[in-house]
Amino acid sequence: MVQRQLPNPVELLELMKFKKPEFDGKKRRLDSALTIDDLRTIAKRRTPKAAFDYTDGAAEGELSLTRARQAFQDVEFHPGILRPAPSVDTSVDILGGPSALPFGIAPTGFTRLMQTEGEVAGAGAAAAAGIPFTLSTLGTTSIEGVKAANPHGRNWFQLYVMRDREISYELTRRAAAAGFDTLQFTVDTPVAGARLRDKRNGFSIPPQLTLGTIINAIPRPWWWYDFLTTPKLEFASLSTTGGTVGELLDAAMDPTISYDDLAVIRDIWPGKIVIKGVQNVEDSVRLRDAGVDGIVLSNHGGRQLDRAPIPFHLLPEVRKAVGDDFTVMIDTGIMNGADIVAAVALGADFTLIGRAYLYGLMAGGRAGVDRTISILRTEIERTMRLLGVASLAELEPAHVTQLTRLVPVTRAASDAVVR
Repeated sequence: MVQRQLPNPVELLELMKFKKPEFDGKKRRLDSALTIDDLRTIAKRRTPKAAFDYTDGAAEGELSLTRARQAFQDVEFHPGILRPAPSVDTSVDILGGPSALPFGIAPTGFTRLMQTEGEVAGAGAAAAAGIPFTLSTLGTTSIEGVKAANPHGRNWFQLYVMRDREISYELTRRAAAAGFDTLQFTVDTPVAGARLRDKRNGFSIPPQLTLGTIINAIPRPWWWYDFLTTPKLEFASLSTTGGTVGELLDAAMDPTISYDDLAVIRDIWPGKIVIKGVQNVEDSVRLRDAGVDGIVLSNHGGRQLDRAPIPFHLLPEVRKAVGDDFTVMIDTGIMNGADIVAAVALGADFTLIGRAYLYGLMAGGRAGVDRTISILRTEIERTMRLLGVASLAELEPAHVTQLTRLVPVTRAASDAVVR
């Protein structure tokens, strides 16, 4: 029979430890975010629908984005046992310089519409973490402003070829003069993709007020306060604004972009140049043979051609085709540090995060971007330890199996015949 007694107050105090309250609301909500999905939830709550959907959405039925994320979820890891990894080295050399982590911040357009600190928050967080920051041609902070926010870190510039070529040439020269070390020459945006969420929300630059947007803004006064009391949005590459994002892109971009344009930019740019938006093996090999410094396998976050190839699925085949000495990076769909580990294991030299960074920005400005990086760092380190690897160099294809849901019809038919 159980012996019972009156509780001893001293023993109760030892068992009951009350958590110290956190009175800083921003810190409290960011500390509660344990995953990038948690940051997304906070961002959605704090950001007007049109601005949030611009970040969160993709083209048409959003199949490219959904499939890209699913591809990372359909990974099976193969850990080694009895291989102690009490500490792990997450650093990497990429494009002639160091990065403390195997990811950098991807270029994002119209960033200050998401949260007023915009690229300054991203560049500052990247500097603190020791990772590269990429400024978009359609960024809302100047090249010089990003340099000021990240004066000693690695800054990269993402270039669109505009209808007015001289705009692109001048931006390239300015980025070089500011000490940016890498140019991401983007090739997947000859015209804008059909971003239907933006059309349905009436999302435009500048924002157009409707009864719906006003009603949606009522519970988010802080966003409007920041938007209305900070300097107006300016775009270094756009001489006029007024229209949906798709209309602005179509007016600015040139569908005749070609290898000739790449040759001109290479003559202007003194640093490393990578081609962003590569989506097949043949183009990967051709670009390697053309002498560029690397490629980014990307379908633009699913924001251009819907039903585009899944970059993560392309990765092993591209790596095999271009060899080990050519730089291959990857983006689209990364929401977890384990996604980054899987990509490195299958041959990626580096990865880029876009939405994950913006979710943090919308959730808490600069502190939110710091939280994004912290979450991904923790997930990378934990995954490496559980796999039994102490450095990124120890990761190899044997650590990962890509489970497939989408099998080409021709392959499925041939398998059926064999059976």
